[in-house]
Amino acid sequence: MNTNTFFDLRGFDRRAFLKWTGALPLLGYIAGQGLWNKAWAAVGKNSKDNLYTRIGVRPFINARGTWTYLSGSLELPEVRAAKQQAAMHFVDILELQHAVGKRLAELSGAESGMITSGAAGAMAAATAGCIAGSDPAKVWQLPDTTGMKSEVIMLGGRSAFDSAIRLAGGKLVVVHTHQEFLNALGDNTAMVYTSSRGEQLERALVATKKARVPLLLDQAAGIPPIENLKLYAKMGCDLYTFSGGKGLLGPQCSGLLLGRKDLIEAALANSSPWEGAVCRPMKVGKEEIMGCLAAVEAWMKKDLNTLDREWNTRVKRIAKIVETVPGVTTDIQIPTGGNRYPTLTVTWDEKAFGLTVADCDRKLREGEPRIEVLTSNNPSLVPAVREGGSKSPTRPDQLRIISMTLQPGEDLIVGKRLRDILGAARKAA
Repeated sequence: MNTNTFFDLRGFDRRAFLKWTGALPLLGYIAGQGLWNKAWAAVGKNSKDNLYTRIGVRPFINARGTWTYLSGSLELPEVRAAKQQAAMHFVDILELQHAVGKRLAELSGAESGMITSGAAGAMAAATAGCIAGSDPAKVWQLPDTTGMKSEVIMLGGRSAFDSAIRLAGGKLVVVHTHQEFLNALGDNTAMVYTSSRGEQLERALVATKKARVPLLLDQAAGIPPIENLKLYAKMGCDLYTFSGGKGLLGPQCSGLLLGRKDLIEAALANSSPWEGAVCRPMKVGKEEIMGCLAAVEAWMKKDLNTLDREWNTRVKRIAKIVETVPGVTTDIQIPTGGNRYPTLTVTWDEKAFGLTVADCDRKLREGEPRIEVLTSNNPSLVPAVREGGSKSPTRPDQLRIISMTLQPGEDLIVGKRLRDILGAARKAA
């Protein structure tokens, strides 16, 4: 193998040389086995017969994570099989939701559950249920809340997804501190919304139980670990939701709403297939319902430690390859909040390299194969949105790689492409 294909050895110090020798087996494998072309061909992203490329859409290697605008995640084999089987039969959707709710109760310890059109769909259904209940006249009246409790306390500030609450008729009451929260609880409070966990959640639940106001916990990115499915039932959350199309690896247009049976029944009364219900447009089909249930059942059998080791191996490989560029450093962490996957942060002196994070992100996206990585840029965010209720402080931009959405072999492709871009920038500078 001609190592100069990958490296310019001039100016290497001892530490850089050790990094280079550590990455050599990986780079040799890429070159010797033709992995670049093999892996790319295997996933079919550059094939002329690909159903997306036929209409001018470029599939990509996803190193950014389970973002909705990037089509979420790839479904588990069990999910695809369940959807295929579900598509072969006619069923009564109301009967199906009740049967699935019973099964979700067995799996989670919650009183009941339902499949929604994503976690945001769950927010809307929960809000409508908490405001109108199951009263047909009130269900038909929404989003007009005249004569009904309609305030929804946003504990922790606003969310980019709170339009799901507002379109169902909820009037937002934004609070940030626990004392503000206690002061806001009143006779017109229909529901409390929060994404807080731990002690903050526990304190909030004490207050809402005393005031007899239902609390909705938004944990869209809270799976894995699957244990969270049972955790929030044990904590006494009235309602809680997860996305079906993120870490759960279920259908992209699905979500889970779990909690008290009376509130789930109220949410169902305000949802599809009921004609006249405010959430009727948020339709979820039999295929998504059974696919999402299949994802939950599949996760009950998975070993997260084994998956973490596999995901960690992918980002370690990328780190080894990119660190062969002098001046490039890496760090691997698992976030403590949502999206709990081994995540690689790649850092370099942008001024010295003459290459910003945004520049590198663009080169990865525009190159072949197209690669999406995580930066501070969010192309799907409405520019006027200010989560939390105020403008967040500006943070240094970083390039991060999410391991979970990478497919076998793609880690080496990402590592080599990123190394080529950083190496070329350093050489030019």
